[in-house]
Amino acid sequence: MYLILEKMKISLRKQFIKKEEFYMKIKDVIEWMQIADDDFDSAKILNESARKYYEIICYHCAQAAEKYLKGYLSYNDIIPQKTHNLLLLNEVCIETDNAFLNIRTECGLLNRFTNEIRYPHRIEINGEDVNYSLIAAEKIRNFEPMQNLRNIITPKNNAKETDVKENGK
Repeated sequence: MYLILEKMKISLRKQFIKKEEFYMKIKDVIEWMQIADDDFDSAKILNESARKYYEIICYHCAQAAEKYLKGYLSYNDIIPQKTHNLLLLNEVCIETDNAFLNIRTECGLLNRFTNEIRYPHRIEINGEDVNYSLIAAEKIRNFEPMQNLRNIITPKNNAKETDVKENGK
């Protein structure tokens, strides 16, 4: 009986984290998402350049996906492993939300372009790989659980400021 009560206390403590801990967690999640957005934006900019750096574009798409997944895990109090394996990260996300099954294919596609691509004896990459990578990274970025997380971590005032800038008001 005592053991059950102790487990209940621990469970309740996890639910009531301190305000400072919550803000530190949110700060980390925001940083993961911002870095992911930077990687994705870099891939899009490189794709618009006259010379196509296929490997680097695909690499940045994979990096963006990795950071989006790690941001989601951080928000859910799961310390992301030091791994670049997108399928492994996706599996951990699935344990939290089955909806992540819907991006398993994209994680698998982008998994080809993780760190190994930045070393000698690289795989052959073409324009089609670039297009699929950009589409996969964008799907992960715009995936509903990611958008829900974005809505949680984005202060309401920032959303209004963004609307004003975009609409010219």
